[in-house]
Amino acid sequence: MIAPYRPTPNEIAEARKRIAPHFERTPLVRLDLGFPDRQIFLKLETLSPIGAFKLRPALNAVLSRDPVDLRQGVAVTSSGNMAYGMAWAARLVGVPMVAYMYRGAPQTKVDGVRELGGEVRFVTQETWWDYITAADRPDAPELLINPVTDQAVLAGNASIGMEIAEDLPDVDVVLTPFGGGSMTTGIASAVKTASDGCRVFAVEDDSAAPVSAALAAGQIVTIETRPSFIKSIGAPSLVPQLWPVARDLIDGAIAVSPGHVCDAMRLLFKKAKIVAEGAGAASLAAAIGRPDLKGNIVCVISGGNIDAIAYSTVLGGGIPAA
Repeated sequence: MIAPYRPTPNEIAEARKRIAPHFERTPLVRLDLGFPDRQIFLKLETLSPIGAFKLRPALNAVLSRDPVDLRQGVAVTSSGNMAYGMAWAARLVGVPMVAYMYRGAPQTKVDGVRELGGEVRFVTQETWWDYITAADRPDAPELLINPVTDQAVLAGNASIGMEIAEDLPDVDVVLTPFGGGSMTTGIASAVKTASDGCRVFAVEDDSAAPVSAALAAGQIVTIETRPSFIKSIGAPSLVPQLWPVARDLIDGAIAVSPGHVCDAMRLLFKKAKIVAEGAGAASLAAAIGRPDLKGNIVCVISGGNIDAIAYSTVLGGGIPAA
């Protein structure tokens, strides 16, 4: 696997131009929480055609490939949203699509892949992680696109950061949920090109917080994890190929509890009528829980694909089962 690098301004601009005909610009809206020393803004990736930011990297990864390489279809390893986005992109160009997912992934995302014509192949979580880290790969003819380290994926994610910098030139802090790290890295690439003073923080579930552990240790470490209803962030370790790039671009990590994430999900619904999945609301939970962060703070609300039963539990004041 070729090691990824920080997306260049040209790569980011080309990605944005490539996906623009298929993806409406998502809004940046202010959420008034009455803080005297900080303004909270929401980058609403929940309003994409699949309800999550992953359509950007999926489209850029597919549309930038030589059609000859896609003749036998495209495949991706995903906990849900990247598979959903890849199914959408594959249908657009008219090729077969396969998603490698683990059982326990949100059913709404599994259904979304299948409704778009994609095939879901379930693997164990260990195999799923091995596919992402390139420790193993499926024996299949489709073109396998890595959801974390593919350079076109990073550039597609960076289009979010470009839009943030354009809509809020004086942005001080950007908070992004950190799963594999491709969104955080992509966004940081763009906003730090536009503003040297902007800080970017990785937000993770404290049930599985490998970024916090790696920053504390100065290297990638394997951590103990606890079950959590938040499925799109958190892992026992980090993707080795991406970590050197991510480490150079992020300014820190913030771990939030599932309880605080549920509070943020309820707040988003109450104050703005926004439906967010757990990972999608994690950035707002971090913004609320870190009063030392000042100025204009952008929370990337990365997705809203949550199963109805889990969401009703949240709105009822509870924390969904893992």
